[in-house]
Amino acid sequence: MTADSCMVAIGALCLLVGFVGCIVPVLPGVACAYGGLLVLVPTSHALSPEKLIAGGVIAVAAIGLDYVIPALGARKFNCSKWGVFGCAAGTVAGIFFMPFGLILGPFLGAVIGELVAGKAMSGAVRGGVGALLGFLAGLVLKIAVCGLFSFWFVQACF
Repeated sequence: MTADSCMVAIGALCLLVGFVGCIVPVLPGVACAYGGLLVLVPTSHALSPEKLIAGGVIAVAAIGLDYVIPALGARKFNCSKWGVFGCAAGTVAGIFFMPFGLILGPFLGAVIGELVAGKAMSGAVRGGVGALLGFLAGLVLKIAVCGLFSFWFVQACF
């Protein structure tokens, strides 16, 4: 196996971990996927500097937006800080109850957070829906960015 093919395999593994990281909150999905592009730099498959810089800007923006989008979704539905915290905690807890926990975890966590904040059940459910929609929008963004990086990777290697 040549050095180039080893680096391509490592880059592909980084992209795979990146996609898993889009769903599993403890893994830095977009950052791992971008790392998969950077691994190609010393190979004959290296991306252009312009594409690497654009990818870096996209990665930083996606990582930042991943923190902002769920909060915006929650705020749009009048979710309290407790609901946003509950959504985050429910997302982590949902990992242990795959695959349904990935959807129910953020929603139930936000609803419980809203109830702790003293909201009525209808307001808590509304906040839970907002937090869940924000979470799902962030998930779609991360998957789209990892998909773009995977496209660039395949384009460079083949």
